[in-house]
Amino acid sequence: MKKNDPFENVITIDGPGGAGKSTLAQGLAHALDWLCLDTGAIYRALALTLTELGLPDATPRAAGLTAQDMGLEFRREGAQCRLFLHGREPGEALRAPEIGLLASAVSAWPEVRSALLPIQRAAGREGRLVAEGRDMGTVVFPEARLKFFLVADLSVRAERRRLELAAQGVEVTLAKVTAELKARDLADATRSLAPLAPSPGAVTVDSTDMTVAEVLALALQEAKETFDL
Repeated sequence: MKKNDPFENVITIDGPGGAGKSTLAQGLAHALDWLCLDTGAIYRALALTLTELGLPDATPRAAGLTAQDMGLEFRREGAQCRLFLHGREPGEALRAPEIGLLASAVSAWPEVRSALLPIQRAAGREGRLVAEGRDMGTVVFPEARLKFFLVADLSVRAERRRLELAAQGVEVTLAKVTAELKARDLADATRSLAPLAPSPGAVTVDSTDMTVAEVLALALQEAKETFDL
């Protein structure tokens, strides 16, 4: 790593769905006045685009080409990075369970990852970034000085996701959410390219029995010590 490399001033948060990555990333970015980037949204944006184009069964090559031409843009507003597709903000459509499953599938394809990696890297060039996803510390920002791997029991993650969907007006059974998360966990952990795993040196945090405030306090203390804030 080069001296004063901007990528070292990045905090990564990886982990399975429902572990609380987005909540922690947003809270940490707000507390530090850093930029927050939900990189998983990039893959969900591609999944949404493929679905809207009627191409949920697209080949890896077609998905990679679509990734290059979906008009993806990030706009910074305070500590948030808002995502747009050809000038429109997809919003909660990105959070639909079927979009998450398709995102997991396409994220395993080299053609897609090679097309989207530069977009993710570009967001971190100015440093002072909190990036959450599934391979932030292992692949996208290996230079990051502070890395977290956030986990929680499946039952707890499923209930969190069910409540999150219910708040959006989407009613789904706990059994269905549990099955979808379990399938996503398996797909993410067993894919040959950039499987879900903690980065060497990552701080593992089990949020099963922790409140949002407790997780944030722990992460904030680690950040202050790491970056001498």
